[in-house]
Amino acid sequence: MIDEGQAPGADGESAEETSKEQQPKKKGSFWKELPILLGVAILVAIVVRTWVVQTYYIPSGSMENTLLINDRVLVNKLVYDFSEPERGEIIVFTAPESWRSVMEEDEFIKRVIAVGGDHIVADDEGNITINGEPLEEESYLYTNPMTGEQDLSSQDPFDVVVPEGRLWVMGDHRSASGDSRERYVRTGGDIDSSTIPVDAVIGKAFVLFWPVDDFTWFKIPATFDDVPAPS
Repeated sequence: MIDEGQAPGADGESAEETSKEQQPKKKGSFWKELPILLGVAILVAIVVRTWVVQTYYIPSGSMENTLLINDRVLVNKLVYDFSEPERGEIIVFTAPESWRSVMEEDEFIKRVIAVGGDHIVADDEGNITINGEPLEEESYLYTNPMTGEQDLSSQDPFDVVVPEGRLWVMGDHRSASGDSRERYVRTGGDIDSSTIPVDAVIGKAFVLFWPVDDFTWFKIPATFDDVPAPS
């Protein structure tokens, strides 16, 4: 008679025990693999942060109302290895020392307004043209939430041609932004000191992801579509 729960094995061992012995043994345990997995994850994160995408927080109000203090954006650091910055894009760049109030705070975020070869003019009424085309900036310029008053495109008149390989950048909060216009006025019209080299650009901001309720993909404003190439 065979007892219930036993299989007629050679040694009378149970079917359960025989099945366990036939299963292949694991070659490693989760805890042994965990340090390797963590190491790979950290390496991938470092590679991505260094060369592909990085998170930046907004420390000032120079890009209001597009970007508010403490907002978080993602910046594509690889895109300009294959293309040049375009008018209307929001970029992060290493600021010239003369632009900084604190030497350690060397990474700025601004909007590209004009590129190399562009003729950019601001008239006495604060309107800007690029290569003769008026720039309609109402969709992104700072608006005072208390008064509803919107910043002028420029508080000061200027008439410049952007040197090749350089960019004219401005904050959307024009009255509170240390940018190309501010440097041009402060330096008495030094165009090199008022623009940044393309090589100083770290990457393009492509999405506002924090706060979650303000999630926004950044697009080039339509007004830049009508700007002709420099003559």
